[in-house]
Amino acid sequence: MTIHGAVIKEQDVTFAIFAVKPEVTRYTVRITAARQELAAFFPNMPIVLMSQDASGAPHYYGRKDIVEFLQTIRLSQIPWKTYHIY
Repeated sequence: MTIHGAVIKEQDVTFAIFAVKPEVTRYTVRITAARQELAAFFPNMPIVLMSQDASGAPHYYGRKDIVEFLQTIRLSQIPWKTYHIY
């Protein structure tokens, strides 16, 4: 599996953020399943999912304090990279 994401350390919190399709974030069950699956590859890190609406605006799903932080920055400020997960 290939996924677009980033590992970020901000204010002594290291977390992982991943871009997913809106279909993943449409239902709580899918959000939970995706975060649990990714947590196996990024242990001991809070996992945040990000999807974009039709206008390109990001929407974040995860720990409240991290989501609030992400809402204050631009998507281009996130150090995105491609992860190959097997």
